[in-house]
Amino acid sequence: QVQLVESGGGLVQPGGSLRLSCAASRGIFSIYSMGWYRQAPGKQRELVADTSNGGRTNYADSVKGRFTISRDNAKNTVYLQMNSLKPEDTAVYYCNVADSGRVTYWGPGTQVTVSS
Repeated sequence: QVQLVESGGGLVQPGGSLRLSCAASRGIFSIYSMGWYRQAPGKQRELVADTSNGGRTNYADSVKGRFTISRDNAKNTVYLQMNSLKPEDTAVYYCNVADSGRVTYWGPGTQVTVSS
């Protein structure tokens, strides 16, 4: 079955770092793009970063210079390195994958909490 397995969320102090990982199951054979969205309470889900075939990347303005998205094609895994975390980054982070047919899959979400 198609699955997206997320890991790396947790509680971190402001200024700290976390790395999120999302591994797509072997049920997804051809990935077009992978990315991360987040949703804070009372807010809409928003794009954090994504990367598509060819290496193009896109970041939300709020995370530019602090977050880095990367992808390991051999493992069908996408990573989000989050540095200099701020309380405003607190949200549930969702992995998103689109296959070559543009079918979209979502991970279950992992909580990131930035607080002292």
